Amino acid sequence: MSLTSAMLIGRSGLTASQAGVQVAANNIANASTPGYSRQIMSLLPTRGQTINAYGSVGRGVSIGGIARQVSDAVQARLWSSQAQYASASAQLDSLSALEATLQELTGNDLSSELASFFGGWSGAANLENSNTLVVQQGQRLAEFMHNIRSDVLDVRQQIQSQLDGLAGRANELLDGIADLNKSIVRTERGAAQANALRDQRDMLVTSLSELVDTNIVEQADGQYDVLVAGTPVVLGARNLGINVRVDADGSRLTSTVVLSTNGQPLPIDGGMIGGLLASRDIGIEETLGTLDDIASQLIFEVNKLHSTGIPTPGLTSTSSLRTIPSADRTTAINSPLNAAFADLPFQAVNGGFTVNVTHKDSGLSETVRIDVDLDGITNAGVPGYDDDTSVEDIRAALNGVDNLTATFGADGRLQITADAGYEVAFADDTSDVLAVLGVNAYFRGTTAADINVRGDLLDDPSLLATAKMIGDTVVDNGTSLAIANLQDNGVDALSGNSLQEHWAQRVQRIAVDTEFAQDRLQSTAIVSESLEAQRAAASGVSIDEESINLINYQKQYEGSARVISVARELLDTLLASV
Repeated sequence: MSLTSAMLIGRSGLTASQAGVQVAANNIANASTPGYSRQIMSLLPTRGQTINAYGSVGRGVSIGGIARQVSDAVQARLWSSQAQYASASAQLDSLSALEATLQELTGNDLSSELASFFGGWSGAANLENSNTLVVQQGQRLAEFMHNIRSDVLDVRQQIQSQLDGLAGRANELLDGIADLNKSIVRTERGAAQANALRDQRDMLVTSLSELVDTNIVEQADGQYDVLVAGTPVVLGARNLGINVRVDADGSRLTSTVVLSTNGQPLPIDGGMIGGLLASRDIGIEETLGTLDDIASQLIFEVNKLHSTGIPTPGLTSTSSLRTIPSADRTTAINSPLNAAFADLPFQAVNGGFTVNVTHKDSGLSETVRIDVDLDGITNAGVPGYDDDTSVEDIRAALNGVDNLTATFGADGRLQITADAGYEVAFADDTSDVLAVLGVNAYFRGTTAADINVRGDLLDDPSLLATAKMIGDTVVDNGTSLAIANLQDNGVDALSGNSLQEHWAQRVQRIAVDTEFAQDRLQSTAIVSESLEAQRAAASGVSIDEESINLINYQKQYEGSARVISVARELLDTLLASV
């Protein structure tokens, strides 16, 4: 080996040790940089050897590369764990906000208001409460339901705003990943490694995993394909994008994350977006549905009893709360084509009711049974509505009762009026048609959004029907007692639960879901911390270790410099001897 070769070997050592010092210094400088992955320089013997009579001698050292220290398996598990943690955190925050809104067990809650309402009717049955108090308590309950519904809708709107904002942020991250894919491919076309760009890209994926559940597939050229809910969203340098689509079904809203390019739904259950979607579905929408169901059945059950009740001064006239357009008056009440009734949360059934007209002075009365055919079977015995009862049929039947007039008003309401000196009463309505029409009703409306006490009843509480006709006898507190008993009675439409039991089950479900989210948050936090520690062990910077590396590279540099110095001295000696 020539002295020149020795100098070249020394120079390669200087170059390698200088690069090693730079790598160690860069690691130390970024020891606290979020997302930074420790870099390690690999050294290789320089290719090619010098052959002489005594054997072969190497030609120095070369830098094999500077690589990031990353465990892909740990990183993938960490991203998944972060998505689950963020999902649990978002669910916990949303459900906690819902719990705070409902204020259950505070005394200022729906359960307490329902108890006060039925307690008012119980007091009326015992002649302890005035009509005015019973009417006021009903309106207070209605307004309380309005307020709860409004507050829950506010929580839903907050969640929707968060979803829209997070979807926008996710698109920014997806754009960033696609751009970095392009930059990494361009940088790594030679032998270089785009370590800093790869760290930046992993940081974007970390942020993205906090928003949605994300899977990463690395291609041979180093690009990331990003899959959200199993669907490719980033393919190389192209971002397909996501957005939130909102579909309305009446008062219910459904939000779905979809691909921006073709609207394909993405069933996301991880990340903050997944957590918000889940809490809105199992928390907000189900609570709104339960609240509307309770309001609907409260309206229906109370009105069924009140419609056959009798106010203290007697009933001389009444009208339906429901308006019936001309086109629907002759259409069967149970027909899907009858727009006035088809979408109601409660329906009339096959049955009938009695109407009693009494002369006030003589006490003479006439009772007539009016059949309501709503069996959905024609006279020919086949399914159909042609022969079923319409509102016009009911009007005609009522109008045919002596001393009673039934007409449609200009506003489309069915108006029933007894002749002068007579009063009217209804009883034994097995069809529920009077309650569906809103005849002599207590409540108006159909859901928690529009429930209210009947307007003229608010103005004149003496119209409150507290009595009830049983056979030929008027029981003074019959209606009051029957409505008071609704507090404990099961309702078929609520799976046999009472109104309060049905609400208690919803509140309990929210509490259970909140507790589950809390437990899930704690468990995923432990997993994330463990995986973060594993990542730090694989990719983190140890100042002590890097300091040792600096010393080693320093010694290597000194040794390489000494090789060059010795070779030069030998060369000088050789030249001097010539």
